[in-house]
Amino acid sequence: MVVRYRLDGPDLGGVRFAISPLNELVLSLHAWRDPGRYPLHLPWIREMRRVRGRLDAELLDCLVNDDLWTPDFLTPRPWSPLTRLADELAAIRRTGNGVVDRDLRLLHGPGRLPAPLRGADVLDRILDALTGYWEACFAPHWSRMRALLEGDVTFRGREIAQHGLAAMFAGLAGRVRLRGDTVEVHVRSQVHYTRPAAGGLTLVPSMWTSSASAPILPAEPPMVIYLARGLGTLWEPQPLPAPGALAGLLGTHRAGLLVQLATPASSTELAARLGVTVTAVNQHLRALRAGGLLVSARHGRSVLYRRSDLADRLLAG
Repeated sequence: MVVRYRLDGPDLGGVRFAISPLNELVLSLHAWRDPGRYPLHLPWIREMRRVRGRLDAELLDCLVNDDLWTPDFLTPRPWSPLTRLADELAAIRRTGNGVVDRDLRLLHGPGRLPAPLRGADVLDRILDALTGYWEACFAPHWSRMRALLEGDVTFRGREIAQHGLAAMFAGLAGRVRLRGDTVEVHVRSQVHYTRPAAGGLTLVPSMWTSSASAPILPAEPPMVIYLARGLGTLWEPQPLPAPGALAGLLGTHRAGLLVQLATPASSTELAARLGVTVTAVNQHLRALRAGGLLVSARHGRSVLYRRSDLADRLLAG
């Protein structure tokens, strides 16, 4: 079925990107139900299973149904690429009991609410379980995960600047298209609605979707969750290939970093991608920038590095 968001007038300029730690945390529970769908995450899944006994696994398992849906109130629309988990959890704590009960019953069907999701304190128990899950399974890896998501947002921003909004939407996923002033998202569930993207449309990269998804209820804020680029490299250090002549001039690591920086990236992202420390990457980046081969610019709380025109000419030669 299809979800359509109309971008009327100012809404075209209201297309924004955001990153949600809470969305990633909740959507990763799909891997509890069906790990075979996530072969690229197998190193992480194996580690998660070793700590499962320390978590409220019974409750966490109930937050995903057999169709791999999760409650909408646990995947709110984020507003920034710099969203913090603590802020999202604080906002979820203010969710009304009626909304929580509605979404949980939509998830499991009438009369089928599992025992761990019953009771007046269910929201507090859900948030406590998710907090424990975050600390055991996500916190040790979040810098690597966030670097991947931030890299995707940077790439999409360049796509808009260089090729336009329609090309960026076409590159998000096979299920997403911009037709005229309407964004179409083809979803797996039996959902079909059209609504204005009042206040703008938020695009959220994720490591836990096969293509793209949107909220099942039209009353929810306009949002598209899509698969982030580069997932296949998340859990493996990347090789650092470098042209032979340039490696002889600069050294293998610095020449390899120049190759990597065809797309702007932060030192944290590069360290996660290459499986080395941020300190080691920063030493090379500072030397390359001092030599006029890199330029840098602040993006939120991160500093992004990209090749200079001189570096592009060196690599082209």
